[in-house]
Amino acid sequence: MGIKVNLDRVMLDRGVSLTELAQKVGLTLANLSILKSNKARAVRFSTLEQICRHLKCQPGDIFEYVETGEPQPKEEEEGVGTVDA
Repeated sequence: MGIKVNLDRVMLDRGVSLTELAQKVGLTLANLSILKSNKARAVRFSTLEQICRHLKCQPGDIFEYVETGEPQPKEEEEGVGTVDA
């Protein structure tokens, strides 16, 4: 797995909905959902900054390194994309 995205937990702790966060940071619901479901291959620092600003958190609250022996998915897999604003 490598990097685990805990955005759903941070949003729940802050009482922020997916729709509200998408509107505040200028992302589509689809792109934010890709990030939240741990399917994003990359995220722009500017997007991460906006998410952290709105959720009043640190990047480490959202991302966690999980050591596994599993291979990483290939970039060309369907449904995997880059999240950007």
